Amino acid sequence: MFRLLKVLSLCIITTFFFISLALAIPLEKDAPFQKVFIFGKVIDTHKEPVAQAKIKIFINGQPYQAKTHQSKEALLTEKDGSFYLVLDIPDEVFHKSNISLLIEKSTYKKTKIFFTPSDFAQKDNKYFVQKEIILKRTLNPAFWIATVVFLLAYILISFELLHRTLAAMLGAAIMLAISYTIGTFNPDYHIISYESAIKAIDMNVIFLLMGMMIIIGVLKNTGVFQWCAYKCYQISRGNVILLSIIFMIFTAVTSAFLDNVTTMLLLTPVTIEIALALKINPLSLLIPEILASNVGGTATLIGDPPNIMIGSYAKLTFLQFVENLAPVCIMSLFMLFVYSRFIFKEEYSKSKIENIEAFLEKLRQEYQITDKTLLTFGLLIMGIVILMFVLHGVLHMEVSIAALFGASILFAYSAITKKVDIAHLVEKDIEWLTLLFFMFLFILVGAVESVGLLDIVADSVLHLSHDNLIVAISLILWVSAIMSAFIDNIPFTATMLPIVAYLTKVIPGAESGVLWWALAFGACFGGNGTAIGASANVVTLGIAEAAGYRMTFFDFMKKAGPYTILTIILANIWLLLFF
Repeated sequence: MFRLLKVLSLCIITTFFFISLALAIPLEKDAPFQKVFIFGKVIDTHKEPVAQAKIKIFINGQPYQAKTHQSKEALLTEKDGSFYLVLDIPDEVFHKSNISLLIEKSTYKKTKIFFTPSDFAQKDNKYFVQKEIILKRTLNPAFWIATVVFLLAYILISFELLHRTLAAMLGAAIMLAISYTIGTFNPDYHIISYESAIKAIDMNVIFLLMGMMIIIGVLKNTGVFQWCAYKCYQISRGNVILLSIIFMIFTAVTSAFLDNVTTMLLLTPVTIEIALALKINPLSLLIPEILASNVGGTATLIGDPPNIMIGSYAKLTFLQFVENLAPVCIMSLFMLFVYSRFIFKEEYSKSKIENIEAFLEKLRQEYQITDKTLLTFGLLIMGIVILMFVLHGVLHMEVSIAALFGASILFAYSAITKKVDIAHLVEKDIEWLTLLFFMFLFILVGAVESVGLLDIVADSVLHLSHDNLIVAISLILWVSAIMSAFIDNIPFTATMLPIVAYLTKVIPGAESGVLWWALAFGACFGGNGTAIGASANVVTLGIAEAAGYRMTFFDFMKKAGPYTILTIILANIWLLLFF
């Protein structure tokens, strides 16, 4: 019985073997072969390359394994969407063959391309064909899962229902987990690969932020920020209007080159003390400072996180930011001088101080430079870093290199001279939660970009603008401003980057980069609109509330809202006139 089963099994296997052989392409040993080359690029409807798309080859309906330089069994497109296939086909088969390529990738429709012998160009008994293959998006389960997770993370971040770093991490982790569990068995659930997630993280932004955090962390140990506040009061001699203007100028200039959150964190306690001495509500000085910090931060590439992200993504230089944004920021600052005097006129009229000299002496004793040597060296390094920022376009160098260079020199000097507690600086002054937030946020945005959500948004904006540059500028500017007033402008900017990049390519006249400036103005100026619009707003109002001076959400909108609208109008006029 056992022998009979073995014989039957052998017969069945042999039969299947010959049937398969009969169905396969006949390969006669001595038959001449033709070298057939198929190459080209796989792109999406936005003309962007589709990487890691799987290509299957069929000849007369039968699978064929082509030769490629890839070691993997599956034929995959390269990072730029390109592919290069080499087929060895018997001559008599080739001239009667129907060659087809099946291209597959999650979130894209399966696409099949057919070739006949007449499609090939011949040279030296070799046949060539080049093809650009366009894949269309499909709304598969991966799209809907990524969209829902992204929106939930956005809500958690915007309304502070969960710490923003934890919300971003949770969203990124869920997307990756689904991709490598359900997505492993069903490609329709594959959202983003680990490699793509890592690639989505813009390390230029991360290192730039880290470098500037270290520099600021060292400088603030010298007491320079508080000393500058004292000097501002000394120059004003108790004149509250002049003091307010000086504070605004100092805050704006400082915020253009340093983190405005740190600036406000250090300046707010001093401002409160001076305001109380003048017998006025500290908020009448703090609100103009908040507005000035966000305006000043808009002026340069390193002034505000949205600008850092835009500059890194669009490869814009420090000088381009200054040239295109700084003039509007300067005009907005002058507008703020007038606006603040009008809004807080009644409060400023209450100011009085009985003994200016005594109060100045008190401030002088309280706010001194604690380490002149460290300050001198720190300012020298900061000057070198800013010079490198200015020249980074000429040097073809990322701005993060300049920041890390300056930070490492200053860090090393502080460590050697023991002027700064290194452990404290690393633990407290480098905002690891912020850096992690950016990293996970980039993964979140990379995921929704991978599934095609941002393509849909970009197409919608393009449709609304009717390919009109003026409409597109105004649309991006005002939508960015409104959104940034009510939600964190960092995730919003990260989401808009690929969208603006696409619109810049397809809208006539947008190649000047004007849409990037519209996004920068909207995201940064819009942060002035509400109490939660920018981190500097939240930090400053939090310190003021702890000191007993609370301002509600709507009170802040009443004070800052009109000014925000005026600055957006000014930016809109500037963009339309000069671009």
